[in-house]
Amino acid sequence: QVRLVESGGGLVQAGGSLRLSCAASEPSFREFAVGWFRQSPGQEREFVGVADWNGDTTTYTKSVKGRFTISRDNARNTASLKMNSLKPEDTAVYYCAASTSFPEVDPVRYGYWGQGTQVTVSS
Repeated sequence: QVRLVESGGGLVQAGGSLRLSCAASEPSFREFAVGWFRQSPGQEREFVGVADWNGDTTTYTKSVKGRFTISRDNARNTASLKMNSLKPEDTAVYYCAASTSFPEVDPVRYGYWGQGTQVTVSS
């Protein structure tokens, strides 16, 4: 059982940056791939990106590639999503999640989820 807690969301102007953090409750976090998803009102949860067990390999959805970066520090049981060049369409609740397989883009393949953190990008 792994509990995930996101932090770092907020309001930022278009073109700005934010770093989201995901803190895991257990060292077993290192046994999971960590994914980031986002969801806007009335929309389905959307895959953003995922990192493998040690963070050496990452995969991103096309709309964030080159702007977002996932990293992780297994010694601290944390992962982060650095978001640069933010756009209004990046506005959403962002979730981190853990999966036993990699790479997974389908939310149903993730067994553990955080509560989400709101990111709002103003134009």
